[in-house]
Amino acid sequence: MIDRLMYGAAAAALLLAACEQPATAPAPEENGAVESPDAASEPAASDAVAEPVAQGGAMAALEGNPFAAEWTENFGAPPLDQIREEHFMPAFEAAMADHAAEIDAIATNPEAPTFENTLLAMELAGRDLSRIGAVFSNLAGSASNDELRAIQREVSPMFARHSASITLNAQLFERIDTLYQTRAELGLTDQQARLLEVTHDNFVRAGAQLSEEQRERYAEIRTELSSLYTQFSQNELGDRELWTLELPQEALDNLPSSMVSAARSAARARDMEGHIITLDRSSVEPFLQTSPDRDLREIAWNGFYERGNNGNEFDNNQLIRDILVLRREQAQMLGFESWAHYRTAGTMAETPEAATDLMEQVWWPARQRALEELADIQAMIDAEGGEYEAEGWDWRYYTERVRAERYDLDPAEVAQYLDLNRMIDAMFYTSERLFGLSFHERHDIPVYHPDVRVWEVHNADGETIALFYGDYFARPGKRSGAWMSAFRAQNGITGEIPLILNNCNYNKPDEGEPALISFIDASTLFHEMGHGLHGILSNTDFPSLAGTSVDRDFVEFPAQILEHWLEQPEILQQFAVHHETGEPMPMELLERVLAASTFNAGFENVEFLNSGFMDMAFHLHEDPANIDVQAFEQEILESRQNLRQIPMRHRSTHFLHSFSGEGYAAGYYSYLWAGVLDNDGFAAFEEAGDIFDPETAQRLYEVFSGGNTRPAMDMYTGFRGREPSVEPLLRNRGLLTEVEG
Repeated sequence: MIDRLMYGAAAAALLLAACEQPATAPAPEENGAVESPDAASEPAASDAVAEPVAQGGAMAALEGNPFAAEWTENFGAPPLDQIREEHFMPAFEAAMADHAAEIDAIATNPEAPTFENTLLAMELAGRDLSRIGAVFSNLAGSASNDELRAIQREVSPMFARHSASITLNAQLFERIDTLYQTRAELGLTDQQARLLEVTHDNFVRAGAQLSEEQRERYAEIRTELSSLYTQFSQNELGDRELWTLELPQEALDNLPSSMVSAARSAARARDMEGHIITLDRSSVEPFLQTSPDRDLREIAWNGFYERGNNGNEFDNNQLIRDILVLRREQAQMLGFESWAHYRTAGTMAETPEAATDLMEQVWWPARQRALEELADIQAMIDAEGGEYEAEGWDWRYYTERVRAERYDLDPAEVAQYLDLNRMIDAMFYTSERLFGLSFHERHDIPVYHPDVRVWEVHNADGETIALFYGDYFARPGKRSGAWMSAFRAQNGITGEIPLILNNCNYNKPDEGEPALISFIDASTLFHEMGHGLHGILSNTDFPSLAGTSVDRDFVEFPAQILEHWLEQPEILQQFAVHHETGEPMPMELLERVLAASTFNAGFENVEFLNSGFMDMAFHLHEDPANIDVQAFEQEILESRQNLRQIPMRHRSTHFLHSFSGEGYAAGYYSYLWAGVLDNDGFAAFEEAGDIFDPETAQRLYEVFSGGNTRPAMDMYTGFRGREPSVEPLLRNRGLLTEVEG
């Protein structure tokens, strides 16, 4: 998963308008080997290009504020050891004022619009606001506290209003539209033409062609939505952190030592005695997999499932209705039938029907596989004398029992070979073999928490092309899940390198003990590194086109394709070594791990698709003001004969992808769409007979480095030589037989 980063006036305005993440400004993105822009893209001497005003504007008047000055040390990395909560609001207010002045200068420029005095000037504007927003967004997501949450609630509507003042600026859009209508006559480079096309389309989608009265209402909607997104996210965090499950000694006796250590560490992180399970996925899911105590499993499962749905101050049901009503109004103002139609227009899927059709292709074979898995689980329960039908809190526990029996595979045994540090080495090795990168840890660059690590990234020529931050452990104040973000995007105009951040939520072990992770956790590590590489390798002329600023249903492709390398024996034999003995994972264990890779595929696909169908159904609903969220969930799930034991992976009231921002709203299907791409894409390496085939890797590099300089399908076909096939996905997920039959 990615967050979005602001960069350049055009992108800043549009991404602020999107409010894609719970943090004030969306946050993450790109990178790349930085090159100077082509001479053709540099402003001509006669062109009046609006210079950034921060040097002599409101920002310069801030005294003692670390945001007031340019950061020149450590490649411009933020001085996180100096930034305090009280610095943000004055910096935000000053940076917005300066950005507004820059935009006004562009919009009111008396000279005829040119690429340089309009588009390029917009790219150069708003840089202070971008860096302040990026720092705040990352802290609000990874190291939040009451002060930051209060700032977040205050600044989110400020951002929305500021964004609307740009995207709904009639004079500014007139200049952009003039350039767009005469684009064939301007002699633009390919990237200049792409920037103009993308900017014009984004402004239109942000309401630039609305009437004056409509623009006022549109701005109100954006402001209201930004506040609702923030509240939804903060409610999820509040409800999640409110809940803990204290484990009695008899429960500890039946858990793996790594689970006991993690539960003890979780208690200490909350200044509690004993051992606790939290609702962080990295805590509760391993407990559901390993605890034989059915009553405790039910408590944990219900706690996890009911986040945001407990009728308390953190309840999210009304917020869902409010968000859906405003989104529908917004989409219809722009001429779309529904929010789902608005969000899919211009993506690879193009329509909600096409996205739903893809999910349907996978649903029925996945459901059939899930029924077979349920039968195996129920048979084991019956054989042990259990006089009950399997429920949701039984699935993970008995799945691991069946897996152990069928493949003689114990997840705790596998984890002994999956030390987090070694897996980090594995993903760096993969990056080196594919793209010639090397990672050198830095201990002198300021971070926001002692757990955060920083690496300087070099290309094959030894040039520094990025800084990479890794924040891998769960803790209070950190949102759940795993994601990629950034403190700065790659900027081909200024030559600034990207500052990329990966976040995960693994259980932190006791001091001196290794951080042993599951195979799924290791896959997540590689996934987020794929997003990171999309930023690190970015090499575009303009920051608005850099890195992960691509279609939402394409952005997961670089992340998901990298997961495939973890599953290769060449990687596991070298890096999956026992944390005590240093011995590599035995070949027979490795073979069992790989043989079991599609085990439980029914559950995993059904769980995901339930969320995908719900996400789309919510955004197609014609009367969202009157939705009974729980009843609607049941209606949609039952419409495809869902198994009650497998609910949504993300239930509506804690569905951050869909309701804490807009990045994945009516777009959760994109993980499956990208699954088609990544399975088909990795098959190119298999066909070459070498998982590091240089020619294939070079074509993949063009995707990672190219950002949004070409349409997504053009990017993919340039790599693969043809459009993607769904068959590799179905085969790799163990579902092809059912489809053919």
